[in-house]
Amino acid sequence: MSIYTKRGDDGTTGLIGGERRSKDDARIEAYGTVDELSSALGAALAEGQDAFVAGVLREVQCDLFALAARLASPGKVPEGAQLEERREAELEAAIDEVDRHVPELRGFIRPGGCRAAAALHVARTICRRAERRVVTLHGEEDVDPFHLRYLNRLADVLFSLARYANWKAGVPDEPLSGGGCGV
Repeated sequence: MSIYTKRGDDGTTGLIGGERRSKDDARIEAYGTVDELSSALGAALAEGQDAFVAGVLREVQCDLFALAARLASPGKVPEGAQLEERREAELEAAIDEVDRHVPELRGFIRPGGCRAAAALHVARTICRRAERRVVTLHGEEDVDPFHLRYLNRLADVLFSLARYANWKAGVPDEPLSGGGCGV
């Protein structure tokens, strides 16, 4: 099978089921950004996350593959693209686990710190963009409300995991107050 098909040379791409849409269509933007998020998680994993964080991220990558497939197939759930609602509670449990370790959050913090945490912060911002793209799609077509909840919770998890990665590396949160931000 060749990687190039030339079918997208006209600026369209195919959805699961065969329908073709413009590459800047809201549905394409939504699942494309979910795919980008999965790649950002791969980059975060390459920064050497600990076993807990790596396990969470690998499960999330599977979730994102299922979510992208569901977004790429309007009106039906493709075989194998299950994203179960129990995942919301599992993401919340991951946040709760992090909260048992990291210092209490007392205000806004700068994204960054160690490389592993910085990569997670980048993934978090991509997740928020994916969430916005799915909200846009939801304004035009039916979208499972769970998908919006999942992405919202996932961004929270990524923020928490970034703090955890810094904590594990001995890098404290850097508050935005002071430092010229005026916050």
